[in-house]
Amino acid sequence: MNLSYWEYDTWFKGIDYTIVGSGIVGLSCALELRRKFPNAKVLIIEKGILPQGASTKNAGFACFGSISEVLDDLRTHTPEEVAELVRKRWEGIQLLRATVGDRAMDFQQLGGHELFLKKDHELYWECEGALERINSLLKPVFGRPAFTKNPNSFGFRGIEASVITNELEGQIHTGKMMNALLAKAQASGVFLLNATEVLDFEESDRGVRVSVRGMDLTTKKLLVATNGFAGRWMEDVSPARAQVLVTKPIPGLKIKGTFHLDRGYYYFRNTGDRILLGGGRNLDFKGEETEEFGLTEKIQDQLQTLLEEVILPGIPFEVDRRWSGIMGTGPLKKPIVIKRSDRVAFGVRLGGMGIAIGSSVGKELAGLV
Repeated sequence: MNLSYWEYDTWFKGIDYTIVGSGIVGLSCALELRRKFPNAKVLIIEKGILPQGASTKNAGFACFGSISEVLDDLRTHTPEEVAELVRKRWEGIQLLRATVGDRAMDFQQLGGHELFLKKDHELYWECEGALERINSLLKPVFGRPAFTKNPNSFGFRGIEASVITNELEGQIHTGKMMNALLAKAQASGVFLLNATEVLDFEESDRGVRVSVRGMDLTTKKLLVATNGFAGRWMEDVSPARAQVLVTKPIPGLKIKGTFHLDRGYYYFRNTGDRILLGGGRNLDFKGEETEEFGLTEKIQDQLQTLLEEVILPGIPFEVDRRWSGIMGTGPLKKPIVIKRSDRVAFGVRLGGMGIAIGSSVGKELAGLV
């Protein structure tokens, strides 16, 4: 690429901080850098036309972990580590709300509910029996008992008569949230290059040379915020594709809130008078460990079956749109926020909790440099 003097002088000269990825983490990092260093030149490089990955493709859950997920985490983490994971999610949501504003992202605190299929009777009894213990563990985080047992009043079929609810959970409009973050970043003077893929980077005496398609650029510091796409540069990060669909409007829909099913491998919510449903990665873990966007018949058929038999039994509906997003997972739930060197840092592997922890991870990433 042959840059003109004007192009080089405006966008590529004297870059202090370059951020790879314009998702929640990257934009939050950029805003924090502008707050700390108002005269610094901050550039974000994004390979998609819109933020690629999961930030604009998720289900819009402002959640902290269903009770079965908390119990699963206790099998591989200490109680103190689990409480800290939930605390980071809770505080991250509050930071996002303070940054964007509830109205700007259509935040609604309608509560989150975990459902248990009849075949998962033992899991239900395990969760019900752990209510007091989990509430005691997490009370320092929420300041009140988090989980309560409530009757299934939503008309779902084939599930236990009771659901376990966290009234503090909510939902957001993901597109509006990202649009607000983008507007704030650009208004603060952050430069953004879309449809530009970072191929590699290398440190030198002058800074970090970043190779993109068609050219190289030099930056003093490089911050990688590509979540599930970071595996090429970082160990213990694996991509995890999530498939999602949304129905057309359903007249008289009474379902409100966010819902977790089958240990969180399925999740659904209302968005206005539509139902948005995602999940099914557990049907093919290996196949869904990919950086490729796409849909599979096996998972889409199961999502359709859940709608017909469990979520909307006897209620006519049509699917309006289907899509997929790429999360970042690994052997531990804790995100990776580290300095690789004095010039390069990473904030990746959000484990499907990008909405909850993306803002705080971005702020922490900015703090490393």
